[in-house]
Amino acid sequence: MAWPRCLLIVLLLATGGCSSVSYYAQTISGQMGVMSASRPTPDVIADPQTDAGLRERLAEIGPLRRFAIDQLALPESGSFRHYADVHREAMVWSLVAAPVDDLQPYEWCFPFVGCTAYRGYFDKLDATEHAEQMRAEGWDTAVEPVPAYSTLGWFDDPLPSTVIHWPLPDIAGLMFHEWAHEAVYVMDDSAFNEAYATVVEKEGVRRWLASRNDAAALAEYQEHEQRRLAFLDLLAGAREQLGELYASRQVNSELLVNKQAAFDQLRSDYELLKQRWGGYSGYDRWFSQPLNNARLASVNTYYRLEPAFRRLLHVASGDMARFHAASRQLGAEAPERRERCLQSLLAATNSSGHADLDCSPAVLEIASGR
Repeated sequence: MAWPRCLLIVLLLATGGCSSVSYYAQTISGQMGVMSASRPTPDVIADPQTDAGLRERLAEIGPLRRFAIDQLALPESGSFRHYADVHREAMVWSLVAAPVDDLQPYEWCFPFVGCTAYRGYFDKLDATEHAEQMRAEGWDTAVEPVPAYSTLGWFDDPLPSTVIHWPLPDIAGLMFHEWAHEAVYVMDDSAFNEAYATVVEKEGVRRWLASRNDAAALAEYQEHEQRRLAFLDLLAGAREQLGELYASRQVNSELLVNKQAAFDQLRSDYELLKQRWGGYSGYDRWFSQPLNNARLASVNTYYRLEPAFRRLLHVASGDMARFHAASRQLGAEAPERRERCLQSLLAATNSSGHADLDCSPAVLEIASGR
């Protein structure tokens, strides 16, 4: 499986020198390359040289776009009206870094979009070279291929060739996730942005499959979701163990030994989980890579707050328009106030009432439709 599935990427030159000129140069060059490779989907479908399989798949994208707008209340935009054949395995490569004795990811700051817990590169070599430099400075790092990214509405994002052969529910999820970033985006809060978009993605795919009256596909998706949540629970346990280890302030040599033991235990626990799954190996790729704090931080950025946004969707009675509006209001509030609300949503995941939520009246009124 690709991890992460989606990445926000900065597309404009710095005005204040937040990063190197060379980084922004490769970003602009890469984005221009994607734009030049993009063709209107109807033109690709009508082209007699287009492969029949590609033509059939592209014909399915229009109805997905309509569903996103009509049923998920995502904003009308030009995204996914084009197809881009980029002739590579990934659109970009994501670099994530974390201290060797902490699970908090390093943040890169950019103009217009704020700070993020990852940095995207159009050239894999650039990403790995920067990762090696940071490792030499004492950081844990991870470089992952990213099949698609969002430009936050600055450009009309195409459907890339990197995902065109995925199962259609996976393509739908990726589209819904990226499109969600156009609906709500909060500067300096990657965890908020990714968890919100993940809930839009997962709920969107569930509703789309239900609308097709395909019981088998919906059951398969629900089984996939159960495995995903079990995987996340497994990682949460490792995070808790490592958090206690890092808080103990052991001497460096002892800490590194115990850190490696924790990651070895994580691998062993995964093998036991696979046995309960009957040998399902969908997460083998993730475990085939070196395990470190950066790998855990990357997953945590996307999913730590997911239950909080699921709870907010419940407060909104499943109304997607109210959910987007309440999320937007929450994102506009002061970081401390936002965090209190999110933590109360996490704590109230299994509750049915609203009285126990430490959220502003504005957020709750919007969500509940009062």
